[in-house]
Amino acid sequence: MLVQSIVLGLIGVFVMLDSRILGRLNFERPLIVGTLVGLALGDLEKGLLVGASIELISLGVVQVGAAVPADMTLGAVIATAFAILSGSNAETALTIAIPIAILGQLLGILMRTVLASLTHRADSLIEEGKFKRVQHIHIVWGTILYSLMYFVPIFLAIYFGTDLVKSIVDAIPEWITDGLSLASKLLPAYGFALLLQTMLSKKMMPFLVLGFLITAYSGLGITGVALFAGIVAFVMYQIEANKSGGSGGGSAEEPDALDDL
Repeated sequence: MLVQSIVLGLIGVFVMLDSRILGRLNFERPLIVGTLVGLALGDLEKGLLVGASIELISLGVVQVGAAVPADMTLGAVIATAFAILSGSNAETALTIAIPIAILGQLLGILMRTVLASLTHRADSLIEEGKFKRVQHIHIVWGTILYSLMYFVPIFLAIYFGTDLVKSIVDAIPEWITDGLSLASKLLPAYGFALLLQTMLSKKMMPFLVLGFLITAYSGLGITGVALFAGIVAFVMYQIEANKSGGSGGGSAEEPDALDDL
């Protein structure tokens, strides 16, 4: 358990650094996080399943301005690990992920408060001409503090909490488990609703309805619907390109300015 706790803590640090040092390669997305945790614990299938479920919730989580959203990355690491180590299902993992994500949100606010004080310290060092120490504050100390913010909770939760969480889950009455399972099915829909609120328009509404009807009545799986949508998008792009070319748009033949010479 000690080795697993350290490995999962390092995975948490790695995915956290994605948006801060690596240039946001999407390693911090819950789907990727769950996959990495599943690989580390030897259960890739459940890692993908839990990660995909948490990804649906986090689709509508967007950081706007100074607002700090729930930390779904931290929640995904711990919840996926608990689901695999305790033998729980994805619904139970979702009920664990939400409180942990909120805890991560509080830790994030605390960390930003600490880093704000370091920023003022950096301003003083700049006035004194100590630029090397300023680099250390931003690159070294900031990275170390953020890494500890992820590593320590993950390590403690995995090392001390797996058996405890399993016993708590086993002790939960069935009627509460059923309620939590229902809530876990509503949360992904809520995540989609938040996402659609920012991107849905009258122009896009027919495509949403078309995709829903195909999924509900055609019997196709998600992969089949996605391939069908890709073909529709390609055909529509070709039609728009032909229209643009026929009306003297960008693809039509234009006079060469060098002909006058």
